[in-house]
Parts: sequence; C-alpha cells; structure tokens
Amino acid sequence: MSIATYADLKAAIADWLLRDDLTAVIPTFISLAEADIARKLRHWRLEERVTLSVSGQYTDLPEGFVEVSMATLAAARPVRLELISRGDMQDRRELDAGKPDVPHYYALTGGQLEVYPTPNDTYSVDFAYIKLPSALSDSNPTNWILEYYPDIYLYGALLQSAPYLRDDERVGLWGGVFNAAIEAATVASDKARSSGTTPRLKIRSY
Repeated sequence: MSIATYADLKAAIADWLLRDDLTAVIPTFISLAEADIARKLRHWRLEERVTLSVSGQYTDLPEGFVEVSMATLAAARPVRLELISRGDMQDRRELDAGKPDVPHYYALTGGQLEVYPTPNDTYSVDFAYIKLPSALSDSNPTNWILEYYPDIYLYGALLQSAPYLRDDERVGLWGGVFNAAIEAATVASDKARSSGTTPRLKIRSY
C-alpha cells in the first residue's frame, strides 16, 4: 500500500502488526519514532540558514534547533566561528577579563549561542543549522521524510511498538531495517551534496 499521509502511515503500522486494537497508541509509536529520527537522520533537507544579530555574549538559537552546521560572522574579513567547549570558553574569559573584540569562537550554553570574545559591536552571523523536521499529525498529514523515505517512518514506528507489545524478538528486526533506511537516506544526501563536483587527483610525493 502507498504511504503518503499520516493516516496511511497509521493504517500501514496496524497492517504490519496484524492488530486492529492499537488505534490509540499508534500515534505514540510515530512520535517516538520521530524523536529517534531527529537524533539519527542527517540530510541536506534538514538544513536551514538564518542571519543572527549578535551583539552580546549570548544570542537565542532558532526555533527547532538541533545542531550547528556552520556559523560565519560578517566582518571586514568574514570569520568562520570555531566551536569550543564550555570549559575552554570560561578559561579564555578569565585570561582576558572578558575584553570585547570580534568574536572567533562559540559554544552552546543553556539553549543559547555563546560567543567569544564578547562582541565589540553588533554583527550579523550567517547561521546554518539542522532543524527538527515538522511532526506528523492530523493537521500536518505529511512532510518531506514521509514523502521521500516512508520506510524510515514505518520501520521506526514498528521498532517503537516492540517494547509496548513485549515483542523482544522483533526489536532486532525492526531496528536493523530502520537503521538501514536511515543509512540509505544519509548516503543519498551525501551523493546529492557531492554531485557536480570535480574529483581532484591526489599526487603522492616520493
């Protein structure tokens, strides 16, 4: 059967489980699968770009933020911000007593973007990040993952059903095909990124 909408997905899950008494819990299986997908899937369609206005030590992260892909500060000479640990950030601030300057580093602190040094002006940051995919629901019946990779959703939800159904034997089966579907999507994304690039011949020196 075709799996094009949220309703199709719920029906397919019930069919694969050979159960007609799980209507109330199948949406939970899907929600749990979405949490697992968000942790594991990295695809170019998940990437978003925004311009952040950075004028202080901390700046709010965009809604739906998962992880940073790249952060570039616009200045006379653009600066690609480098990720450092919170400990390193603190050590640097203690060494220079927090003297303002052009930021070169960042860390993720308390749900915010922390930069170092503290900006000496207001800067625009070209911020590329991984964003949570929109969750499926009756009011949002599809998204790009379901459109292009319905197997990820199906196997992910089936994997989440196994503990509820106390079907331990199926955990390995559903987990294997789910991870394979994630891997296939990742490979497809990597190919899309590299298509059209010219391979470089590496010449080994002797």
